Amino acid sequence: MRSRPWTVAMAAASVFALTACGADVQDAAAEPTGESVTVTNCGAPLTVDGVPQRVVTNDTAITEMMFALGLTEHLAGYTSYPGKERDIATSPWRADFEAAPQLGDAFTREVVQAANPDFVFAGWNYGFKESTGLTPDWVRSIGAVPYQLTEACRQPDTDRRGVMEPLDALYADLANLGDIFGVRDRADDLVAGYREQVAAATASAPAGQEPARVFLFDSATPEPFTSGRTAAPSQIIREAGGSNIFDDLNDSWTTTSWEAAAQRDPQAIVIVDYGAGPDESVDAKIRLLRQQPLMAGTTAVREGNIIALPYAALVEGPRNPDAIVTVAEFLRSKGY
Repeated sequence: MRSRPWTVAMAAASVFALTACGADVQDAAAEPTGESVTVTNCGAPLTVDGVPQRVVTNDTAITEMMFALGLTEHLAGYTSYPGKERDIATSPWRADFEAAPQLGDAFTREVVQAANPDFVFAGWNYGFKESTGLTPDWVRSIGAVPYQLTEACRQPDTDRRGVMEPLDALYADLANLGDIFGVRDRADDLVAGYREQVAAATASAPAGQEPARVFLFDSATPEPFTSGRTAAPSQIIREAGGSNIFDDLNDSWTTTSWEAAAQRDPQAIVIVDYGAGPDESVDAKIRLLRQQPLMAGTTAVREGNIIALPYAALVEGPRNPDAIVTVAEFLRSKGY
């Protein structure tokens, strides 16, 4: 998932068991089939020799991109985060999650290598991190192709993320995956449908009215973690007829302050629903907002203009267009 301080248990024992009792795991990957394809990923050419047969993904929304393209059978497995059950229970691809191999909640070198992948799909702070040593360069070192989530591409000479509009990032990844896996027609159909869905939601905004000021509330550690303009929620909010109060931050998911959030007086709040533990529940986050002295006086909290969406709907993924429709309907119901 994107950068946020989770404490994840590393299932080392199960990894060692896999490597100890399955010596042939390292030889299990099927040889790639098809011709080489070169796409642009994070501003650089990426060549894939043949159609990948053993794909490892990290995070629910990234995995759902594979499902949306009909590529479930290409998965060697996926990892996610504690609480992913909420995403899976609300997923249009629930059956695919049940069918695909689950590799646990820890995206580590040991877990990835034990799956013997030929293609690894993750993103910076959506699995790739220098601190864990699981980087695109390391993926190459084990003979697999690393594909980086475009929403999380790093800006040149900085750790800030996001190099294009979030929906453009989704469309770029779908097109690239379509080329790599030989399902470009399917990718194009998805993108065309998403564009129509987004356009209809955007057109529903009332004319001649200022967009509603919207705060994306992810968590508090203890300062609020939110979305800058290059993360998916910022464009989700904008296309729904609102305005992300932190759209001026040139970054994706980032930490700000309660003072800054309260000064911008959000008229509506979108909460990220993880479903992981009592402190991460939607009710707990609403209580925190109401008890936070600065936020308690904002329009959104006073009037109860708060909506929650699953995590997988608010990071780059195929649920983004539906999220735009949901947020648009919510804003219209509040007179915005």
